[in-house]
Amino acid sequence: MPAATRPFRQFVVKVHSRCDLACDHCYVYRHADQSWRGRPVTMSQETFRLTAARIAEHAARHGLSRVHVVFHGGEPLLAGRERLRGHARELRRALHGVSGLDLRMQTNGLCLDEDFCAMLADEHIVTGISLDGDRVSHDRHRIRNDGSGSHADVLRAVRLLGAPAHRSAFGGLLCTVDVANDPVAVYRALAELDPPGIDFLLPHATWDRPPPRPGGGTDYADWLIAVHRRWTADGRPVPIRIFDSISRLDRGGPSLTEALGPGSSDLLVVETDGAVEQADWLKTVAHGAPETGFHVAYDSFDEAAAHPGFQARRTGPDGLCAQCRSCPVVAVCGGGLYGHRFRTPDGSGKPDSGTPGSGTSGSDSLGSDTSGSGIPDGFDNPSVYCADLLKLIPYVQQAADGTELHALAPAHFDDLAAGHGGAPALRELAEAQSSLRRVLLAAARRAAPHPAAAWDAVFALPFDALEVLLADPYLRVWALRCCAGRPPDSGRPAESALAAAVRTGGRLSLTVPLRHGATVQLPGLGRLLVDTGIRSIRLAAGAEGLAVEGRPLDALPEGVVWQPLRHLDADGIRVALDDIDPYRTCYRAEAAPRLSESGVRAWQETFREAWRLIRTEHPRYAAGLAALTTVTPLAAPPPGTEASETSRDAFGAVGVALPSSPEALALLLVHEFQHVKLGALQDMFDLLDGSDDGRYPVAWREDPRPPDAVLQGAYAHLAVADVWRTRSLRRTQAADDAAADAVHRAEYWRDGVLAALDTLAGTGALTGLGRRLVTGMRTAAKGPGDRGTGGQDN
Repeated sequence: MPAATRPFRQFVVKVHSRCDLACDHCYVYRHADQSWRGRPVTMSQETFRLTAARIAEHAARHGLSRVHVVFHGGEPLLAGRERLRGHARELRRALHGVSGLDLRMQTNGLCLDEDFCAMLADEHIVTGISLDGDRVSHDRHRIRNDGSGSHADVLRAVRLLGAPAHRSAFGGLLCTVDVANDPVAVYRALAELDPPGIDFLLPHATWDRPPPRPGGGTDYADWLIAVHRRWTADGRPVPIRIFDSISRLDRGGPSLTEALGPGSSDLLVVETDGAVEQADWLKTVAHGAPETGFHVAYDSFDEAAAHPGFQARRTGPDGLCAQCRSCPVVAVCGGGLYGHRFRTPDGSGKPDSGTPGSGTSGSDSLGSDTSGSGIPDGFDNPSVYCADLLKLIPYVQQAADGTELHALAPAHFDDLAAGHGGAPALRELAEAQSSLRRVLLAAARRAAPHPAAAWDAVFALPFDALEVLLADPYLRVWALRCCAGRPPDSGRPAESALAAAVRTGGRLSLTVPLRHGATVQLPGLGRLLVDTGIRSIRLAAGAEGLAVEGRPLDALPEGVVWQPLRHLDADGIRVALDDIDPYRTCYRAEAAPRLSESGVRAWQETFREAWRLIRTEHPRYAAGLAALTTVTPLAAPPPGTEASETSRDAFGAVGVALPSSPEALALLLVHEFQHVKLGALQDMFDLLDGSDDGRYPVAWREDPRPPDAVLQGAYAHLAVADVWRTRSLRRTQAADDAAADAVHRAEYWRDGVLAALDTLAGTGALTGLGRRLVTGMRTAAKGPGDRGTGGQDN
C-alpha cells in the first residue's frame, strides 16, 4: 500500500505556543527552528474547531476505531482551564459516532491546582508531567526566566494530580536524561511518587549538535543501565517505557515509543496557527524543518500524508542507512529516532546557530533525496545515539533471559488482588492474551492448513494489522475449535485478514468461501448476507475500504446485503455490540439473534447510563472495564431473572441479556468483567496447584464447587459486595426499603466472599501467588468504608 494512504492515528495539537519556563534543553525554543516567534500565542477556537473536524474526517475515512490526541505547547496549561475543557468537548463532539478518543496532555505542571486537576479528571485528559528527578537534577535545566528552579512547584503538581480524586487523569512522568545527574537518585525520586509510568527521554540531538558525553562513547547507555539495575532490584514497581519497549520489540510486539522500533510513523502536529507539521523533534535539525505547507483550513490530512517528509518515515527498514540495515539489533532499534540521524549533507557537521534562517537544510530539502540512496538528504546515517543503543538493547534483552514471557508488575498484581486493576495492569493482561492468541493462531494453521493463500495473508499482515486481528475476542474460541479437530471453518482466516487490513488502511484481495452457503463474517466490521447461489465471493481491502466483487458497500451486487457491526458509546468508552459473530455462541446461554434498530437503541440508552454509574460510583472498576471491547447480547431469560456470562476463551468480551435498568446492567458488567480479569490472570500464573479435587459450598450457587470455581466466584462477588456497599452508603440518608436491602446485600456477599476465602485457604491448594491474591481479596473484603469510591487507578 502506498505510504500516503496509511492513516495518521496520533495528533499533537499545539494549543499554546509560549512557556512559563526557560529550560535550556528545550527543542521548541533553544534549537534550530525558531518558528514559534511568528505563531499565535494561543490556538483560536475556530482553528481548534477546524482541527477537530479534520481529525474526525480522517478517522471516518480510514475507519479508525480510536485516535490519540495530545494537547501540547509550549506549555498547554497556559491556554487556560476553560479553554482546554472546551477543546476536549469539541473533540468529542466531532468524533461522536466516528471514533473513540484517547486524549492526553504533556505539561510542566506549574499551573495545576485543585480546579485544574478536577477538570482534567472530568474531561478524561490523561496528563503527563515533566520532572527530571530530585531537586538538583531537575533544577539543572528546568528553570524560570529569572534563573530560579521549578522543582518544588512541579513536585506539588505531581502530588496533586496523583491524589486519589484526580489520579484517573495522571498519565505518568517524563524525564529528560542528563548524564551529569545521578541515575539512581533520579530513578528513586521519580518512582517514590508512584506514577503510572516513567518515560526516560534521550535529549534531542543531531550529528551536527551531538549530546554531551563527559564520560565516553556510551554515557547514555551506561546511565540507563544503572537505572535498569536498580529498577530490577526493586521488583520493577513502575513501567518504564524505554525498557518495556525493548522487551516488547524483542518478542515481536509493538514499541511504546517512536524512538525505537521499525514501525512507520503515524503522527502529525497541528501548530497554533493551524499549520500541519511533522514531528516536533525535527525542530532540532533546521529552521522550518517540520513544515509541510499544509493547513487545516485548506487541506485534509490525507493530502498532508503525501508530503515527502511523512513518506520518508513510512518506508520501514528501506528508510535506514546501510549500517543500520546490517546491524544485529535493528529489529529493536529501528534506527532510533528519525531526527537523531541528521547530519548536514555536505559532511561538514557545521552546527546550526539556533536562529531563523541559519539551518543548512530547510523544509524543502528534508523531503528530497540527493544521495541516490532513497533516503532524504541528511538522514542517511545511524542515530547519534547508535553506540548507546547498541549497548543498551542487548543488556535489556539479556536481563530478561529466564523470566516469564509476560510479567505483571507486583503493584499491578496487588491492585488486581484488591478486586480492581487500573489501565496499566489491564494492558499487561491484554498483551499476554495477545501472545496466547498468536500461539493459538499458529497452532490453528497447523491443524487446518487450507486454504493456504488465506493463511499466508494472515501471517504476512503488517504488525499493526496483526495486532488488530489478535484483539478479536472470539479468535481464541475459533482457534481452539480448529486445534480440537472439529470441521475447520475455511473462511475465517481470509475473513480475519481482510477485516484487519480494512481496519488499518491496508490493501488485500482474497476469495472467501461463504459460511453455510450464505454469510461472510468480518470480525470487528460486520457481515455480508449472500443470496445468489454462489459458493465464494471476492473481497478487497483498499484505500476506500471494503469492496465486494469490485463494488463498494454502498453499491453492492444484487443479492448481497451488508450488516455492519454496531457499537455502544458512552463517555470515555466504545464497545462492539456483537450480535453477528458465529463464535459468540461460546456462552452457555443462547446468543440473541441480530437486534432490531429499536433493540440497539434500548441497549445504547441503558449502557450509557450504566457506564455513567460505573464511572461516578465505582471508578476503580471503571479503570479496568475500559478494556472491555465487546458486549454480546444474550437471549432474554425467564421473567424476573437476569443472564450474564463470560468465556475463559474470549478475553475482553461479556455476554449479557439486556436487563430492566441501568443499575442492573452496571452490576452485571462489573461482576462479569471480574471473571475476565481473573481468567487472564490464571492464564499467566498458577494460583492453584491442582492437588485438591473436592467440592465446596458457596453462597452464590446451590451446587458445591471445585476450588477453581470457588476462587472465580469469590473474586466476582468481591466486586458485587463492593457495588452494594457503595449503594448502601449512597442511601444511608433514606430510611426506606431500598437502603435496608442494599445494606443487607452488601453484608451477605461480603460474608460469602470471606467464607469462600477461608475455604480456599483450608484446601492447601493455593500456590504462593494464590495466597497473595487471596490475602489481597480478604483485605479488600474486610476493609472499612466505601472501597468503590476511591481514585481510579490509571
